[in-house]
Amino acid sequence: MQTSPVRHSVAQRPVVQRPVAQQPGWPDTEVLRTVKHRLAASLPLVMPRESDLLKHRLAAVAEGRAMLLQGGDCAETLDTSLSVMENRLDTLSRMAAALSGRTALPVVVLARMAGQYAKPRSSAFEARDGVTLPSYRGESVNGLEFTAAARTPDPHRMLRAHEAAAATLNLARALVGGSPTTTRGHVPEELFVSHEALLLDYETPLTRIDPYSRRPYAGSGHLLWAGERTRDPDGAHIAYLAGIRNPVAVKVGPTAEPDELLALIERLDPDQEPGRLTFVVRMGATVVRENLPLLVEKVAASGARVGWVTDPMHGNTYTAPSGHKTRGFDAVLDEITGYFDVHHALGTHPGGIHLEMTGEDVTECVGGHTGIGHDDLATRYESACDPRLNREQSLELAQLVAEIAASRRTPATAWT
Repeated sequence: MQTSPVRHSVAQRPVVQRPVAQQPGWPDTEVLRTVKHRLAASLPLVMPRESDLLKHRLAAVAEGRAMLLQGGDCAETLDTSLSVMENRLDTLSRMAAALSGRTALPVVVLARMAGQYAKPRSSAFEARDGVTLPSYRGESVNGLEFTAAARTPDPHRMLRAHEAAAATLNLARALVGGSPTTTRGHVPEELFVSHEALLLDYETPLTRIDPYSRRPYAGSGHLLWAGERTRDPDGAHIAYLAGIRNPVAVKVGPTAEPDELLALIERLDPDQEPGRLTFVVRMGATVVRENLPLLVEKVAASGARVGWVTDPMHGNTYTAPSGHKTRGFDAVLDEITGYFDVHHALGTHPGGIHLEMTGEDVTECVGGHTGIGHDDLATRYESACDPRLNREQSLELAQLVAEIAASRRTPATAWT
């Protein structure tokens, strides 16, 4: 891993006191303080110039000159193997090739990787057989096993997550030839990484002041996003994202109102800089055609130059008869189709797709030409949290999305 001239951690410059959602109940504040000091003394995982390059690429997405493919694990584990990494990158590369081949547009590949170790939860606690324990919040917080010891939040896990992220990035860079801007084999020509900026106790210590621009950058990933549960324009997560120079994104669910998005633009992208802000729409197949048009119209009328991306996974989750959370391939495709239809009708650019997927042959989502049904879910259900498209489903979906995108776009020039 490269050493970095980026220094001067801003860990001791806390975000202005604002509502903070979805944070663990750390049992020992002194241990937490020690861990945060160790993170502040650690090397950043990414460089400001890499994040600036991604912002430049995302400007092309916002301006209709490129597409974004964002994909990866729902919740990463700390022991990702070489074969899993190779399969994931190969799958993303082949998906990107399908999109680019049909649309004649460059495709920005942004992996949900090297930082997706924390998860928001609808409830802080989980009950089983009369026993109530803290909910699983990802391996940077606690363990999946339903025991008091595993479910107790442990700040030391953030140190292990940082180490795992560094190892993952080193491996990814080796697979793409040593940097995010080279290529070898079936891997993306450029690879950037992203995750949800959920744990502020992790993100803030890894934020650094770039000595060249004198601006703060997140050192944990190239792009960070706020989720549906943390996108309060007046909340601490948005305040943190507003204070860094990385490109950022916000998940937009079915309850979002136009004024909320305009407030988010004012806080996160007041200078209306193309590539700075991306809205990731996660509404569900049944409502996207009804709810999305007004949001896109109001944002476009404001003059903001944001990117639009569809996340067709989260709004289409349901519980199968076996008790497994799953998603239907047809519903995922239907939401994507509706998303493209809305943008086509409004004359705006449907910038890309955001998927929870893997390069492995898991059985977590039903449908697609592989014919996975409810009875197959238990065969290889390996996700630590939400269901992912498997390799064949991901490649099939990319081909179908490429056809949809190609039929609903006008020619545009590539990035420069």
